[in-house]
Amino acid sequence: MGTVKLELQKELARHLRGGHPWVYRRAVERPPQGLEAGAIVDVTAGGKFVARGYYDPLSAVRVRVLTRDPGEAIGPIFWRRRIARAVALRRAYVLTEQTDCARLVHGEGDGLAGVVVDLYGPFAVLKLYSAGLTAHRAAILDALRGEVALQGIYGRDEEIAQASDEEDELSDRDSPPARGQVLWGEEPPAELVVREHGMRIAVDLRAGQKTGYFLDQRENRFALRRYARGRARALNCFSYSGGFSVSAALGGAREVVSVDRDAGALKLARRNFELNGLDPSAHGFEAADVLEYLRGAGSRSFDLIVLDPPAFAKSQKAVPAALDGYASLHRAALSVLSPGGILATASCSARVTPEDFVGAVREAAAKTHTDLTLLEEKRQPPDHPALLAFPEGKYLKFFVFRKGD
Repeated sequence: MGTVKLELQKELARHLRGGHPWVYRRAVERPPQGLEAGAIVDVTAGGKFVARGYYDPLSAVRVRVLTRDPGEAIGPIFWRRRIARAVALRRAYVLTEQTDCARLVHGEGDGLAGVVVDLYGPFAVLKLYSAGLTAHRAAILDALRGEVALQGIYGRDEEIAQASDEEDELSDRDSPPARGQVLWGEEPPAELVVREHGMRIAVDLRAGQKTGYFLDQRENRFALRRYARGRARALNCFSYSGGFSVSAALGGAREVVSVDRDAGALKLARRNFELNGLDPSAHGFEAADVLEYLRGAGSRSFDLIVLDPPAFAKSQKAVPAALDGYASLHRAALSVLSPGGILATASCSARVTPEDFVGAVREAAAKTHTDLTLLEEKRQPPDHPALLAFPEGKYLKFFVFRKGD
C-alpha cells in the first residue's frame, strides 16, 4: 500500500510551500476514515505533492510536516539525519566545557515538528507533543543514541488530549507533563548537577517543571550577571530553582531574595547556592504569591528585580487579560524598585507580541510615574531556533530596563 494522499482545500498550499509546518484540520478536504496516528501522509494540492508528514487524528493540526522533498522517505535514516543536524548546531554554538545542558531538538525549529529533546550532562529528556509521534518513538531513540553518548534517556511526554481548536496547539506547550519513564539506559538520579556558563545547577529530571529546568533562559541568566555587579539587594520573582538568583549572586549582588509559591523549588534553590560556593543564609527564600509579596513589601526596596512568570496567555482570547496581568505585575515591581535600579523582565507567552508586552510595561511605568530606559532586548537562544515561516515558534521575550534616578 502506497503513502496516503491528503488533498488540501483550495489555495491553502501557499503557506506550506513557504515553510509553515502545520496542516490544520479545516485545511484537509476529505479526511480519511480509520487512518492511524503516526501514519506518514503526502499532502497534495490539485493532485500535486506539497509536503510529507505524520498524521494526528486527535489534534487540530492534522498533519505536521517533516519534509517538502518528494524523494525523502520517512524512516530510520530520516530521523538520524535530522537529529544529527540538530545536535551539530548545538555543538557549534551552545555546548562547551562550561555548558553541558541545552535543548538538542526544538521541534518545528529543527524540522522535527512536535519533538523536543533536552540534554542534561549524560542524560537526555524526550518530550513528544503529538500522539502521531508515538509510533516513531523507537526510531527517534535510536537516532538520538547514535548521535550522543548518553547514560540514559527519560521520557516526559505531554498529556495528549484531543485538541478542540487551533488555539490548543500553542497552549499545550505549557500543560503539565505526564508521569515520566525511563526509555533507555539508566534512570536519572534525583539530583543531577549540570553546568551553565560555569554555574552549577541541580536539576530534577523526574519531577521538575518542564524537563527539569528552563533551558531557554540560559543566556539571559548569564547576561544578568553584568547588571548584578555592585547591587546591594536583588529580588527574583517566580524564582523556581533559583537560576536567576544564583546568577545575580555570582554577578556580585550581595543579597538575593527568591520568591516562589513552590516550597520544593526553593529548597532546590538553596541547594544551588551551596553548589556554587554561596552561603544560602546570606540570602532570602520566600514561599509566597509574587504579587502579594510585592504589594506587601512596604518600605523594603530592591535595586535589581527579575520577573520571569509562567505563560500568562495560553490562547488568543486570553491576551487582553494577560496584558492587564503584566501591567499589574510591573506596577507592583516598579513600586519597590530603587531609583537607578535594574528591572529584568520576561514573557514566555507566544500569543503576546514583544510590542504588546512592552506596552504593558510602559503602562505600568506611566501609572507609577517611573522613567524607564531600555538597556537590552533578547529573545530565545540558538538551541531554541524558530523558523522564519513559523512565527508561532518565537515565544520568549526578555528586556532589561533601568529606572530613572
